[in-house]
Amino acid sequence: MRVLVTGCAGFIGWKVSELLLKEGNTVVGLDNVNSAYEVVLKEWRLSQLESEPGFTFCRGDITERQGLRAISSKTPFDGVVNLAARAGVRKSLEDPWVYYETNLTGTLNILDYCRETGVKKLVLASTSSVYGDGERPFREDAPTDRPLSPYAASKKAAEMLGHAYHHNYGLDVTVLRFFTVYGPGGRPDMAPFRFIRWMSEGEPVVLYGDGSQERDFTYVGDIARGVEAALRPLGFQVINLGSDRPVAVRDFIQMLEDLVGKAACIQRHPAHAADVHATWADITKARELLGWEPKTDLREGLSNAVAWYQENRSWASQVYG
Repeated sequence: MRVLVTGCAGFIGWKVSELLLKEGNTVVGLDNVNSAYEVVLKEWRLSQLESEPGFTFCRGDITERQGLRAISSKTPFDGVVNLAARAGVRKSLEDPWVYYETNLTGTLNILDYCRETGVKKLVLASTSSVYGDGERPFREDAPTDRPLSPYAASKKAAEMLGHAYHHNYGLDVTVLRFFTVYGPGGRPDMAPFRFIRWMSEGEPVVLYGDGSQERDFTYVGDIARGVEAALRPLGFQVINLGSDRPVAVRDFIQMLEDLVGKAACIQRHPAHAADVHATWADITKARELLGWEPKTDLREGLSNAVAWYQENRSWASQVYG
């Protein structure tokens, strides 16, 4: 297959591109390498991909329609994986406009790019945040009309645009709702990376809430396998990708203390209003439609993340979310 992966310098986009290349596919990666978090991490990920045969990098922004048209060719892509996004619950409260520009207008541009160039398959990244504080475990048919943040609302709106293009133009769209993705080279604004860095460097671990909140941590390699599987024809589907094993944040911290070999000095803050208390993925549809389920347990995945940090500590210790 020949696949366009947007957000290829991002955490998930990097691993998806890496897996597709490993399986013998041709990947064109698109990314604007913005400064939403420190660029050095994105450049490191790109350096891992650019040495791979079959990979071509294009610097561009999905919010710019002309930039997308510039990567058109005589042969349409077999599939597009749209992972370019502004992510993060709390930051979306600070600047909701940039979230909507990327997550909604950008998605609309990708959808219309697929229509214009004859792409038949789009995999669209979404988030467990669309469920808000709904009833667990989260099923794909659960209500998603009460988001707690502009980020979640922007992703839900993008999902609805995907359905509109499927209905009107026959585009095969698979929406994947990701649950707390972690692993080596992860996003520095998320708890796994931050906690590892803080503990390793002897800095306070900032904890919002009392630690009883639960997250369905999902290893990035498992997520990449799910994205690859979703490139098959499915019509229009919304599918959860999660571990189906929620873990309390305080237990997560204790596991990291053991792996890092240092006790956490916890700096407590009140729970944030935009944070859901708990997430938990029902992955029945992923099993049935994709033949997918997670293979990496939390301790193994965190061990890999800690090892990556130690190997790259000389520069990773200077990366802030």
